[in-house]
Amino acid sequence: MVKKYNKTKKKSLKLKLSKKKYKELIEKKKKKSISKKDNKILEKELNKKYCKCIKSLKIKHSKNSEIYKGKYGICMNSIYKNRGFNPPYNVSNLCKLYYSF
Repeated sequence: MVKKYNKTKKKSLKLKLSKKKYKELIEKKKKKSISKKDNKILEKELNKKYCKCIKSLKIKHSKNSEIYKGKYGICMNSIYKNRGFNPPYNVSNLCKLYYSF
């Protein structure tokens, strides 16, 4: 029996929001006055930034370096924690949608 693998097209890591709109959504989320639609858009953008950060650290550093080993924590702090947000559960698994490990 031969297994067929689903070759799904990877999503783009390119950010869709302007910097101005992105900052507005972050301010709304901090004030807890964000709509569900805007929150969903913001979460997608934050996830893209997180995945982009991990990908860039994987490419730039060798597997033996401390930065490579701590890439998930480094990116988690820079994208979610520094903005004052709680990260979604298992957010690094969503990076499979954007690039292959």
